[in-house]
Amino acid sequence: MLTLLGRYLLGREVAVSASSVIEVFARVGVGEHAARSTLTRMVNRGLLVRQRHGRAMYFGLTGRSERILRDGEARLWKRGAVNRDWDGVWTLLGFSLPESWQKQRHELRSQLTWAGFGPLFNGLWVAPGRASVEEIVGALGLESHVKAFHASTIPGTDVDQMIRETWELDAIAAPYHAFAERWKNIEAELDQGADPLAVTLVMNSDWLRVIRDDPRLPVEHLPADWPAAEAEALFVRVDRRLSDEAAKLAERLLDVRPLIPAAA
Repeated sequence: MLTLLGRYLLGREVAVSASSVIEVFARVGVGEHAARSTLTRMVNRGLLVRQRHGRAMYFGLTGRSERILRDGEARLWKRGAVNRDWDGVWTLLGFSLPESWQKQRHELRSQLTWAGFGPLFNGLWVAPGRASVEEIVGALGLESHVKAFHASTIPGTDVDQMIRETWELDAIAAPYHAFAERWKNIEAELDQGADPLAVTLVMNSDWLRVIRDDPRLPVEHLPADWPAAEAEALFVRVDRRLSDEAAKLAERLLDVRPLIPAAA
């Protein structure tokens, strides 16, 4: 759903009808009940707003979903899967929470993992580059329990070893191998008339799942056979091939109306 909304609604100030979303989802094998349930859950989570036009129900993006989609867009098309421009700077984040704060500790670790951090030591996490932590810490209300710094390693530090000890490289590489294996024959299938919109939605969603769990470690400190570049080249090549035709199909199938501004 986020792939569909981010690809064809983001930045347009429109709402899309439930019936047309259901029609598009049918092309990727998702049933009506699942599509409606997803729309309802997203409304309940503040990711969509619901509005009625006549007898039809329409759904539009919220500020929260737009932020999520912009982040996904940046991960897909700006930052990319391979970190070739690392400048040697790390972000260090240390935290100390009361033993009884199990929920807060779990949420903080989850958010840090999403942001590309790994556990250097107990209570001290590290991420490549100048990672933004203000929103994570502020949203959890942990400002007084967290300290963050930008730092660089000193001569004698084995960065390759540090990375191997902090992140499970095989676990990060595995989704790239799986993506390449899953989609290796898609270009031949396209030649045989595969649905361009369905392939675009499924492939984009699959690729975003791969890269969102990748901390984008500096490529100079990764194994020579790191699979991200090859998998990304496949994704970009197929997406470019499908982009125009898929967009035309989406334009024809998606029933959109101007988004009604929220009441003051």
